[in-house]
Amino acid sequence: MRRRASPKVRLGLFASHEGTNLQRILNACRKGRIPAEVVLVISNNAGAGALRRARKAHVPELHLSSRTHPDPAALDAALAAALHERQVDWVVLAGYLRKLGPRVLKQHQGRVLNIHPGPLPEYGGLGMYGLLVHRAVLEAGLKRTEVCIHQVDEEYDQGPVVDRRSLEVRADDTPETLQQRVQEEEHRFYPEVLKRLLEKHLGSSQAPGLVRDAPIQ
Repeated sequence: MRRRASPKVRLGLFASHEGTNLQRILNACRKGRIPAEVVLVISNNAGAGALRRARKAHVPELHLSSRTHPDPAALDAALAAALHERQVDWVVLAGYLRKLGPRVLKQHQGRVLNIHPGPLPEYGGLGMYGLLVHRAVLEAGLKRTEVCIHQVDEEYDQGPVVDRRSLEVRADDTPETLQQRVQEEEHRFYPEVLKRLLEKHLGSSQAPGLVRDAPIQ
């Protein structure tokens, strides 16, 4: 379906828990720092803080998970349909701890982003999230860690890295103190990278407007 050109990209945000990165993206969009509008928030956790944040911001929100759709193919189809219904251009994962299925990835190929709190690919993969990443970085004796933003593919944390930012690992760091500093950097870095990518996306979109994909059958 072809729509008239818009100065903003339509974002779908995914989060599993509190959604602090999601909140920073919402704020940046609302203040015009990112040329985008958040049109949908999805969580696999019915009690997620991310859904409460969406409701407070008057953004449509959905809980879709293995509880609502026990069959993985049915869940993938439901997610793809929800994104299509809201005419989402880009999907942004902000602490979403589940794999996306092939329908969603095909429908938004090249337009699905994730943020990871450690160096990729060495400190990514199944089960590598939150404090587990920071503990592994400290146990390896690294002097620096990274915040990585990458495209999402069929495997956990294996998609091409779009940008990364390095941070010092201090001699007295614990997993908790390192996590706090990394999260603070994520809150700055994710909106910056999104702004750059979406401005490029808008600049390269064909006239007279964006082409939104039909739902994958």
